[in-house]
Amino acid sequence: MKYVSMKYVSMKYVYMLAFCIAVTVNATGDVSAAEAPGTTLQIGAGGSDITTLDPHRATTSTDKPLIGLMFNGLVRFKPGSADPKDLEPDLAERWETSPDGRVWTFFLRKGVKFHGDWGSLTADDVVYSLTRAADPSRSSFAADFSAVESIAKVDGSTVRMTLKYPDPNFLGRLSNYHGGNIVCKRAVEELGDKFASNPVGTGPFAFSEHETQRHVKLVANEGYFRGRPQISNIMYRTIPSDSARELAFASGELDVIQGRREQRWVDMTRQRGNMVVDVFRPGEFRTLHISSSIPPLDDLKVRQAIAAAVNLDDLVQFVGKSVSLKGCSVVPPGYIGEDCSSGAYAYDPVKAKALLAEAGYPNGLTLKVVVSNISAILPTMEIIQRQLAKAGIKLDMSVVDHATYQSQIRGNASALVFYGAARFPVADTYLTEFYHSSSSIGKPTAVANFSHCDVADADIQAARVEGSVERQQELWKEAQRKIHDAVCSVPLFELQQVWGHSKRVNYGYELKGAMNLAPPITEATTLMPR
Repeated sequence: MKYVSMKYVSMKYVYMLAFCIAVTVNATGDVSAAEAPGTTLQIGAGGSDITTLDPHRATTSTDKPLIGLMFNGLVRFKPGSADPKDLEPDLAERWETSPDGRVWTFFLRKGVKFHGDWGSLTADDVVYSLTRAADPSRSSFAADFSAVESIAKVDGSTVRMTLKYPDPNFLGRLSNYHGGNIVCKRAVEELGDKFASNPVGTGPFAFSEHETQRHVKLVANEGYFRGRPQISNIMYRTIPSDSARELAFASGELDVIQGRREQRWVDMTRQRGNMVVDVFRPGEFRTLHISSSIPPLDDLKVRQAIAAAVNLDDLVQFVGKSVSLKGCSVVPPGYIGEDCSSGAYAYDPVKAKALLAEAGYPNGLTLKVVVSNISAILPTMEIIQRQLAKAGIKLDMSVVDHATYQSQIRGNASALVFYGAARFPVADTYLTEFYHSSSSIGKPTAVANFSHCDVADADIQAARVEGSVERQQELWKEAQRKIHDAVCSVPLFELQQVWGHSKRVNYGYELKGAMNLAPPITEATTLMPR
């Protein structure tokens, strides 16, 4: 159904609409009838399609923005912030913590409704959701809840969680992000596998429809506990082509778009003045993961040669100073526990050739690599391809759409995996998901350990249960040193989020950060008429 606000348009204009054809660019560049302006916010996101709308499985940058619109956590990052200091009550009105930091009691808001006819939020839903989030067979974020000993219902609106050991980052794990999102128990149980394509949450917007490789439509949650959103509908269009998104924005068919994360694009777009450009954190930390499960990458000298052949300074210069930040460790810049004492790998193509010769490849070697066609990945990988070629390392690159890329790298089909991710900003999260053996691709507990790294398992686990902050920092430092020495990956740079919006859009807050990698659309967001 199309909605037209009579507050903003005359009946004459409504009649004219019946004879006009409005076009909207979809994922393949085709056109289709557009929603009426003034009531619907049109968003153009990169990527060819979504992967899942199950909040406990959604890890891609295409899925996460939608999850943030449909679900809540017990606490939330204040809209426009990705700073843990800005966590505030969400589904929980308040909470209490025992003196030893091991027992957390949450008191829920009363009268919070799930989307549709799925009833009201109760303690049972919270217990179910967090138990599910901690189950590796049902969640990609189970490692975040390794400190949890028990989750119990005290009464209909009170939940108590007991930890095995104090976790200073526990409150952040319960936020409106990844495993902290609360689902409707009855909906998950009754819908089963269909829940991933028919999500039910408590957020400001509810799922309406998904048209493959075209769009996801959300509608305002009329009963949202913070108040009905001022935006009636959201059309979240997946458009992998940067130029197609920009053309659709220029023609007025899109109100918000994912921009190019390139300095030149940011500067030129701001000069044109037809778009408000937002650059914000957390950046996705770009890393070149080296799969030691694929010969000859099981040879340390070959991995060292790859690291020596990458010119990080050239990569950062290409991306640009305002959208990138050079990394110095496998833990992203600014994360609690980041340690740079091991330093970045030195660029030395002569040494790279010598290392290859020592490994038995005096004439170089060829690696089969899968690469996404999106602008945040392909141009950088083409530069890396040229850099490695100077050292005799040829990349046989198979360029595929982003959804296929995500599938194939999780099938261990690529010798090198260029991957960017943003996580809760503490070393444990990143080390666990990308460098603990339990997260290795191919295992039932797999998350994103594309390198099959296992050298720092003991340190990562010990740091997780360590009560001393100083000792925890030392364990994280040692884990980073071991991963560095084993060359499990080559840390590159943090690539910040770049989005643009029409001056007609008022987000309703100051945008400095967004954990779900896109500007949050809240109940306060407005869209002015043309």
